[in-house]
Amino acid sequence: MEKNLQQDEALQKFKKIVEEVRICMFITNVRGGEGHEHTRPMANVAVDEDGTLWFYTDIRSIKVEEVATDREVHLTFAHPGKESYLDLWGTGSIVTDRATIKEKWSPVVKAYFPNGADDPNLALLKVRPSDVYYWESETGKMMQFIKQAAAAVTKNPAVAKSAEGKLDI
Repeated sequence: MEKNLQQDEALQKFKKIVEEVRICMFITNVRGGEGHEHTRPMANVAVDEDGTLWFYTDIRSIKVEEVATDREVHLTFAHPGKESYLDLWGTGSIVTDRATIKEKWSPVVKAYFPNGADDPNLALLKVRPSDVYYWESETGKMMQFIKQAAAAVTKNPAVAKSAEGKLDI
């Protein structure tokens, strides 16, 4: 069932999915690549109240160059176990402000940046979503399996309860 969400309801759904999944496929356009893209997994470190997403990165990485050249980014989040999915297009930017880096700092990041928040190669990728679409099952996998089994026995079609739609954040 299509269920487009607006404002607070959309933001709550967005944050719920992002915070549950945390890892997304972060897609950037390759400079001069004529439609080629780079895709890599990235862990989200924070979601602001307005839906802005934050990711730590090495300032020397190719994705930093790609975002600087073409700010449009595409992110996909998937949690197959919970049947939650999010497709997001947005505008990326590089943040090197030390105060912001320290504000978003998490001890988990130290595994990748052992010199901590003061590492001169540490930067943040900031993504402001523009177009967001979600899919989410309203029942768990076990309930879906039971309904499918019952449908096979009764020969009545199984009706999966799910929602999808645009999130206007």
